[in-house]
Amino acid sequence: MPGRVLVTGGAGFIGSHVVDLLLEAGHGVRVLDCFHPAAHRERPRYLNPAAERIVGDLGDAEALAAALDGVDAVSHQAAMVGLGKDFSDARDYVRDNDLGTARLLSALAERGFRGDLVLASSMVVYGEGGYECDRCGPVRPAPRERADLEAGRFEPPCPRCGEPLRPRPIPEDAPLEPRSVYAATKLQQEHLCRLFGREQEGARVTALRYHNVYGPRMPRDTPYAGVASIFRSALAAGRAPAVFEDGRQRRDFVHVADVARANLLALDPERPPGVYNVASGTPRTIGEMAGLLVAEAGPGAPAPEVTGRFRLGDVRHVFADAGRARAELGFAAAVGLEQGMREFAGAELR
Repeated sequence: MPGRVLVTGGAGFIGSHVVDLLLEAGHGVRVLDCFHPAAHRERPRYLNPAAERIVGDLGDAEALAAALDGVDAVSHQAAMVGLGKDFSDARDYVRDNDLGTARLLSALAERGFRGDLVLASSMVVYGEGGYECDRCGPVRPAPRERADLEAGRFEPPCPRCGEPLRPRPIPEDAPLEPRSVYAATKLQQEHLCRLFGREQEGARVTALRYHNVYGPRMPRDTPYAGVASIFRSALAAGRAPAVFEDGRQRRDFVHVADVARANLLALDPERPPGVYNVASGTPRTIGEMAGLLVAEAGPGAPAPEVTGRFRLGDVRHVFADAGRARAELGFAAAVGLEQGMREFAGAELR
């Protein structure tokens, strides 16, 4: 008989899709969500009534105790996401992501938890993606300098010889070098969960490193929204999507339905726990994604505007080696970007 799964952040963009899929698979589902104003302008209409719902955050000891009562597995989706406004957000990111995770893990340890814990991690823990220099081989470029970005020099050079680099897919065992506050908090979440898994006998911990997730129920245009949502919100307001840098940054865009399915697989006790990229395995540029979204928006939609603007916390190229998730989890993305953008162009945002 399927067990009961707690989904933290289960009213959010990704979490709500995980809830729907777990219920469809026959699991009992309990949701813990505080309806954070950065993610929710109002209570969403899509919440699945078949899931038990507890309103509260991970800092609410009473709500957390009620949420954990009798659960067999935890899908930890709750987090503050995105680059935010500026460094003044650092306190909030650390409180919600790291202290919140520590409270969850402490409560699980106190209860002698012996089930599966799946952490929603992120590709941001890598920093820049994989690169290779024709002369020097595989290298890790340094963080890009503001002066280079202001001059339109967006591609990181080889840190050894200064020659141009070729971006490569990044595997899970690559060095980790977060380059934003959000990224640093996601890496700390991974560290905490890995230590919990090592010390808590019987607990199985999996970290899913989501790449650029998009799809229905994304939050609207806020400093905490993903790039697909920002472009979609601009088009809805009759504005051109503003593409930063030169639009040639490569990412791996993965549909939220595929991400939910990866979570379901990770909660299968027959699958090995570990760290997995959750991605399509097909890199595309941000400019390409913007163009597809505009094309699906219909005649008269304003063309993407390549602005040359930048955010210092952004990286140039990062896209996944999806081989481990395919081999060990049995996960392969099913929704291509063209299909996904057709759906997303008309999807409801929140």
